[in-house]
Amino acid sequence: MTKSTRDSVTSPPTGVFVPVPTFFHPASSSNALQAEVDVKTQIKHSIHLAKNGIRGLVLLGSTGEAIHLSRSERFELVSGVRKGLDDAGFPGYPVMAGVLVNSVDEVLKWLEDFARAGAQWGLVLAPGYFGLAANQENLKEWYTVVADNSPIPILIYNYPGVTNQIMVTPETYTHLAQHPNIVGCKMSHGNVSHHVQVSLDPEIDHEKFRVYSGFGQQLGPIVHFGAAGVIDGLAAMYPKTVTRLMALVERGPTGPKALREIQTMQYAVSRAEEFIVRWGIVGIKEGVYRVLGMGTLEGGRLPLKGKLPEGEWEKWHVAISRMEELEKSL
Repeated sequence: MTKSTRDSVTSPPTGVFVPVPTFFHPASSSNALQAEVDVKTQIKHSIHLAKNGIRGLVLLGSTGEAIHLSRSERFELVSGVRKGLDDAGFPGYPVMAGVLVNSVDEVLKWLEDFARAGAQWGLVLAPGYFGLAANQENLKEWYTVVADNSPIPILIYNYPGVTNQIMVTPETYTHLAQHPNIVGCKMSHGNVSHHVQVSLDPEIDHEKFRVYSGFGQQLGPIVHFGAAGVIDGLAAMYPKTVTRLMALVERGPTGPKALREIQTMQYAVSRAEEFIVRWGIVGIKEGVYRVLGMGTLEGGRLPLKGKLPEGEWEKWHVAISRMEELEKSL
């Protein structure tokens, strides 16, 4: 990382980002071993989100199945979305790209590709293949080596569910937040205390180091205490509702009427988020298809292929219908 690069580093904006699913053509549309990436639908969905209040996208994160795509597919998807957004009147729209491998050399190759493709930041998953054998000191060193050599700023991505339960501690965030090329973190776990501690830490420059949760059900509590926002899968279907909640909470102390609206929306979002927790990528993809008419009912690539069990969507009627009502009212 050169001095000129360091001086030009920018942090992502506050607000709601969406970890978008990767869209695929129907498996029957080709003779390929796997369903092929559908960049056209990816662009269409990205533009829809940009038009409806979403502050930025996370392409090829966990929800985006980056580990199921080839290097060329990843590049074509990110560069295609960047061009699509530019052509639609959203130049410079914020895009993070997920990096889900453990080898430092491979991580840097992914980051170099994403920089060329037009992503502004890399969301780099904690190296969790060996689980808790990766102690905090080694995590600090690993992220420092990556940040020292990355062509774009990075965020720390802590998702214990896919990294053998690695938990990045608040002390480790405090240390890494001092690095000029590390500009934030995404915590995809339920430890609200960690979110709050890092968001309020007086040793961290919070204009530069942004804290995001991977769970919309935590939006109100964490943003109230200084977090930058959420990277939330439910917003892939209901962008206006989640962004309205974010806007209300971000305003700070408010009167009884606004507080009631915040409480009503947070309750609706939290209930609907249970669907995302239960069904993950397959649920998000089916929801986007049913709500927005985009994509297919075939799920992701193996081993995430398939749709919801018969009648499952209908079981979530109360939570989903409330989100639909709120979305239509905005």
